[in-house]
Amino acid sequence: MPESASPSGRPDDRAEAFILTGSFPVIRRNPLYLTELSRRGLKVLVITADSYREQAAEAMADTSNPASQITDIAYVTGDFTVQGAFVAGAVARTAAWRDTYRIVGAYAVGDYLAEPTGLLADGLGVRSPGLRASRASRAKFLQRWYSPELSPASLTIPAGERDTADLGAVRYPAVVKPASRASSSGVTTVTGPGELRRQLAGYPDHEVILVEQKVIGPEFSVESLVQDGRVIFASVTGKDTTDSHDRTFVELAHSVPSPRDDLRETLLDANRRLLEGLAFQDGITHAEWRVGEDGSPRLMEVAARTPGDGILVLYQLATGRPLEPEIIRIALGEPAGYPEPRRWTRQVYLEHEPGTLQGVTVDWPGIRPEWISDSGVWPEIKPGAVDDPPTLRAVLVLKERGSVLEPLSSSDDRSVTFFIDAPTPDALDALEEQVRARVRVVTGGRP
Repeated sequence: MPESASPSGRPDDRAEAFILTGSFPVIRRNPLYLTELSRRGLKVLVITADSYREQAAEAMADTSNPASQITDIAYVTGDFTVQGAFVAGAVARTAAWRDTYRIVGAYAVGDYLAEPTGLLADGLGVRSPGLRASRASRAKFLQRWYSPELSPASLTIPAGERDTADLGAVRYPAVVKPASRASSSGVTTVTGPGELRRQLAGYPDHEVILVEQKVIGPEFSVESLVQDGRVIFASVTGKDTTDSHDRTFVELAHSVPSPRDDLRETLLDANRRLLEGLAFQDGITHAEWRVGEDGSPRLMEVAARTPGDGILVLYQLATGRPLEPEIIRIALGEPAGYPEPRRWTRQVYLEHEPGTLQGVTVDWPGIRPEWISDSGVWPEIKPGAVDDPPTLRAVLVLKERGSVLEPLSSSDDRSVTFFIDAPTPDALDALEEQVRARVRVVTGGRP
C-alpha cells in the first residue's frame, strides 16, 4: 500500500492496521478474517471483553492457532446489559493504537461492540455502517423508532419506570425482550398482565425493556452486503426456533437459502426499506423477521455485523465462496460482490435432555463428532460440487464433556449441531430426518 503523509505533512511510516472487535471466541471461530487481513500485510488489532483475557493469551501464544496472527489485543470492561458500557474503553484503547499504527479499517464481528466500532470508524475516517445504523443496531427500541411501519406494535419501558408504566395497551400474547441483549437472552412470551408484571420484575433495574405484540408466523433472517449505501447482495435464511413448542426463542435451525421462495421478494423489499431508514452505508447486516398472518414482514431485530451461529459456513456451502473476504473488501473500500446460492444448506441444533454431557454418538460413514470446546476453533467445513448428492458435512460438539446441559433458554445453552447440504429442498429435508435419527446426545443425571 502506498506511503501516506501524517497530519504534520511528514511521511507516515506507521504500519497499517485493521481493528476487529467482538467476542474473542467468535473471532477465533472465524479465522478467515485473521487470514485475510494477514495476507494483505495488515497488522491485526482486536478489542474484546476482559473476561476473555486468559483464553485469548493462551490462543495467541499457540503458533498453530489462527489467533497467533493477532498483532495486539485490548480488553474492555463493562456489563453487556448496560448500553454504551464498552464505548469509553474502546475509544481509550484505540487512541493509544492510533499513535503506533495507521488504522485503515475496522469491523465489528459481534453485537456488543458494534456501537463503539461505529464511533471508532467515524473518528478514524474509515468505512462503517454509519453512526445511526451502528447505534440503532444495539437498541431494539431505536429500530422501532426509525422503522415503525416495519415493526410490531410495541411499548418501550425505560429503566426505572417498570412500576409506573401503563401496560393497558399491550396486546397478548406479547413478547418481552431486553432492548440491548443478544443470543435470545431474556426473550420470552407472556400471555397476560400478571405474567408480564412478574417477568418485568426479573430484569436488572438498569435495563430498557421492549414489550411487543407477538407475531404469529414463520421466522427468517436476511443477510445483506451493503457498499456505499447500495445493497450489492441479499439472501433470505429460513429459521426454526424453540418458540414452536416453548415460550423461549432459541434458534434451532438455519436454512440457506430459505425454501420459502414465495416470501423472498417481500422480505427483500422490507429489508431494503429498513436499511434505507437506518441510513446504512458499508458492511454486512443480519436482520431477523417474522411474517404475520396478514403476509406482512415484521422486524424482530437487525444487527450491523456478521450473522451468528454457523450461517457463514452455510453461505460458503451454498455458494462455494466464503463471505469474510467480501466483508473485508467493503471495510477497505474495495470493489466487492458475492454469488447467488447454488446448493440448499442447513445447520441444525439438536435439543437435549438436561443433565451431564457424557458423550455424542454419530452413526454415519466417514463422520465423527468434532469436540471443539478445547481449541474453540471450528474445523474447516469445505463446500462440495454443485451436483453432489445430499451430504452430511460435519457434527460439532459445542460443550465440554462433563458439562451440565440446561434447558434451552439462550443460544449459549445449545450443545450439538450438524451441517448438511443437498441439490433440492426436498432432498435436504429427507437428509435432516436421516441425520437426526443417527446422532445421539448422551446425558446423565446432574452431579
